[in-house]
Amino acid sequence: MKKNAFRLAATVVPLAAIALSIALAQNAPAPVGNRAPLPPLPAPQSVPKPGPATDQPYAPLALLPGGVVIPLYQPGSLFLNMARIKEPEVYNMSGAVPGRVGSVVNIHNPSIEFHAVERGINTGAVMILAAGGGHNTLNVGSEACDFVPFFYNYGVNTVILRNRLRTSGYNPQVDAVNDAQQAIRLVRAHAKDWNIDPNKIGIMGFSAGAELSAPAAVLFEDFDKKNNDPSDPLAGISSRPDFVGIIYPGPSPFARGRTAPPIPRNTPPAFIAGAASGDQGHAVWALDYFNAMIAMSIPNIEIHLYAQGKHPGDKLEDGSSMSGGLTDRNNIPYGTWQNRMVDWMRDLGFLQKPGVPTKAAHDIETYLATPPRAAFGGSGRGGRGGSGGFGRGGFGASGVGGPAGPGR
Repeated sequence: MKKNAFRLAATVVPLAAIALSIALAQNAPAPVGNRAPLPPLPAPQSVPKPGPATDQPYAPLALLPGGVVIPLYQPGSLFLNMARIKEPEVYNMSGAVPGRVGSVVNIHNPSIEFHAVERGINTGAVMILAAGGGHNTLNVGSEACDFVPFFYNYGVNTVILRNRLRTSGYNPQVDAVNDAQQAIRLVRAHAKDWNIDPNKIGIMGFSAGAELSAPAAVLFEDFDKKNNDPSDPLAGISSRPDFVGIIYPGPSPFARGRTAPPIPRNTPPAFIAGAASGDQGHAVWALDYFNAMIAMSIPNIEIHLYAQGKHPGDKLEDGSSMSGGLTDRNNIPYGTWQNRMVDWMRDLGFLQKPGVPTKAAHDIETYLATPPRAAFGGSGRGGRGGSGGFGRGGFGASGVGGPAGPGR
């Protein structure tokens, strides 16, 4: 019996090898000299491009199909530089992926671009995406456009913010922050038009974009007071975000060398993520914000600083560069921070149906009903003014702090 089995195997194996070789030979391309050349590839379709220059204020166009684009400010607004308002934006396209806008520069008529989700999965939540780029460019590809389909899967609407840049002559701490706060008001004003929940509006910033989301979380009261003229169609609409994302951030208002603003007791919850020792400066800036919030016991502040990882664009040992946004980041846990953020959003009730009060709002109401207490700090494990392991004193003045310049 065994001999027959061996004989069968000895027959079948060579036959299988012969059949495989015949199949490969049939599928192998013929020598070039024996076949006609392939027709030329068609040009990429639906490649986005900036709008034309006209004698009117520049009209921004959508970066992705289906985007609804609205300028942030009314024509003639004092926020705008009217000397340059007609200049078109400039797109820097990917060299490898046709139709992919890598970054945008020369932004003088800042705007938002809204992308809706299907009604059946709509949570009513919306995420405003503030891309990084060191205030030199706006990296809308990896740090804005990529998140539109990602958040769609969770029923979260998205908004791509195109804010003004330092390279175009604007002040990031003033003009770009104003753009972020105005974007929140404008989104909230269109809540009914877009079937979104006005109590589920968040803003997430990356690197230099986090220099917009962090201030937006604490400076909203002052912005709203200064922009409450009855002639303003957004007067009375709050610029307070309901939640914020602060991702591998540049310096916040609580960074070393800056005068920290008062922290409103209704400061929204924050999700903070980045690399740790491999991106020390940005990790310190992340901790500056985290420590300021913890010192005040602001509810639902979460931070993830990963052991492995660098800042997007930094060189790796194999000669490649650390990727940003949603990318896998060489199979290290740092590449899954976005999943932790979705967990956090779900925990706080932002992924419930529209109109359902969130746990985040309930926790803030409970916190506001509690009498204020002294900030955790002092001479030991200081808060914002302390000298120990938890405050700016622990990470700034003693020499461990990151660089003083703006983020990527």
